[in-house]
Amino acid sequence: MKNNIMIMNFSGVYEIQGLKAALEKKVDSVVAEAENMAAKPVITQLDFQDIPGTNCYCDSLAEEEIGKRIAPFGPEGIHFLDSGNYHYLTKLWLELIKVPFELLVFDHHTDMQCPAFGGILSCGGWIREALETNENLKHVILVGPPQSAMEETKKELAEDGEELLGKVIWISEEEFLRNVEKPDWIQKLCGQCNVTGAEADEKELLPLYISIDKDVLPESEGKTNWDQGNVVLEQVLHFIDVYMQQTPGRQLIGMDICGEDPEADNEEVQTVCRKTSEKICGFFFC
Repeated sequence: MKNNIMIMNFSGVYEIQGLKAALEKKVDSVVAEAENMAAKPVITQLDFQDIPGTNCYCDSLAEEEIGKRIAPFGPEGIHFLDSGNYHYLTKLWLELIKVPFELLVFDHHTDMQCPAFGGILSCGGWIREALETNENLKHVILVGPPQSAMEETKKELAEDGEELLGKVIWISEEEFLRNVEKPDWIQKLCGQCNVTGAEADEKELLPLYISIDKDVLPESEGKTNWDQGNVVLEQVLHFIDVYMQQTPGRQLIGMDICGEDPEADNEEVQTVCRKTSEKICGFFFC
């Protein structure tokens, strides 16, 4: 994965947190210790507050404009998406991937709702739309929603046929918490997700893109503006680490992170959220 970090400013929350300055400081410290300036990540902050029609739902004009602005950067690196209201941005980053790939999502919600307003892209239905429209997205590993929410979503998807259901590996919060410390369990998942179709014949591993919504975490690790789960960050990073180790030839294309709370006016709350972001960056780049 390339050493690029993109901060996408929709609500101004990252400015409140001072995320860019904090990441620059962390990066400078790591690079100084490593004495390897070539590995220094490039940190870019882009402002999108001038684009209307983006909060929770993204209309077609906004989607087109956002797509134009991010296209020059490519899908590689770490992308900070703002609050969970903008998780649909993952779909736009995925459209920049030009090879078959798989998607690993950590989220307290399934994000597979049926379109509510004439097919407009939304934070609650972006995974479903990506599966329906992105030919390079071969399957999704969804980790973190409660079992009850997953069962309800499966019923809704089944009404449209079995094709979408077959492209998703469902890991509820309950199952994840029971099994995350068992390497054999993660190894079994790798066997399910390796490759399909022509890729299997070539014995290649599908490249991976990762998306983390902080609402999968408890509030102690970052308060979001959505209801939250009980998976701690250490468990998320442990899962990713073991999953990548089980398939050492797998390429990590990029990843994104969302789940801030722009309305939280408590400095301590924003500091906790920022530090969680720093920990994720540190895991991948440091």
